[in-house]
Amino acid sequence: MWIEMLKSKIHRAVVTDANLNYKGSITLDEDLIDAAGLRVHEKVSVVNNNNGERFETYVIRGERGSGIVCLNGAAARKVQVGDVIIVMSYALMTPEEADNFEPVIVNLDGKTNRTVR
Repeated sequence: MWIEMLKSKIHRAVVTDANLNYKGSITLDEDLIDAAGLRVHEKVSVVNNNNGERFETYVIRGERGSGIVCLNGAAARKVQVGDVIIVMSYALMTPEEADNFEPVIVNLDGKTNRTVR
């Protein structure tokens, strides 16, 4: 049996841009991708704290250190610049693996997309 578990979460990211004229995805600052242990093209779930929208997309690399969090394509309709979102990735694992697994949680300041310690 496999269990789908939270692998990583970027908490309180602020949307910096929304680009409807793109094929789709979420552009993330490469520092955020690394901090959360994400991979380019990895499927993620996104939750918008401002309006309750939930959707899935995939990660594309944004400029390192830029703080960019941009929703592209149809997902751009589900956010506005300034909205606070949560980006989550999941992994399949056995119950035994899940017993000892701790997800990576990246807490951001909710303003500049910088990590909070």
